[in-house]
Amino acid sequence: MSDDWRKDRIGSALRGENPTVLRRTEAGFAVMGDVQFLPGYSVLLVDDPSVQRLSDLRRSKRLAFLSDMDRLGEAVERAGKRLDPSFRRVNLEILGNTDAFLHAHVWPRFAWEPDELVGRPVWLYPRECWSDTKYALGPQHDALREAISAELAHLASTEQR
Repeated sequence: MSDDWRKDRIGSALRGENPTVLRRTEAGFAVMGDVQFLPGYSVLLVDDPSVQRLSDLRRSKRLAFLSDMDRLGEAVERAGKRLDPSFRRVNLEILGNTDAFLHAHVWPRFAWEPDELVGRPVWLYPRECWSDTKYALGPQHDALREAISAELAHLASTEQR
């Protein structure tokens, strides 16, 4: 598959062509992040590419998006705890400074992170963490993808009861 899906992440998710999608959510798509220097990094994409801000959504959809973000954060947390004993927490962020569409970042944080970065925003990590191919999402992350997907499915099923 070509990287054309990167030019239209939401449209490609809607068409079933975005390989990073973990699960369809009520207000969007839970996807794995392109970089995995913090294993489990995930993103929640809104399901309408014209939506730029949380406030662009009607109240019910806004609450659904925030609920989806919470659910994805909990799934990353549960998978992270299970797969890495040094897992500490997740950071949830809605920034929107680079990509114009509404999305939320879910960053797992670990005790093994460098002392000068462990308590700081992930955006302060060195540039090579964002571009080095050794951190790129790939088949080596399949077990992590499966764990987060399974947690998302479990959380969705328990909320239905």
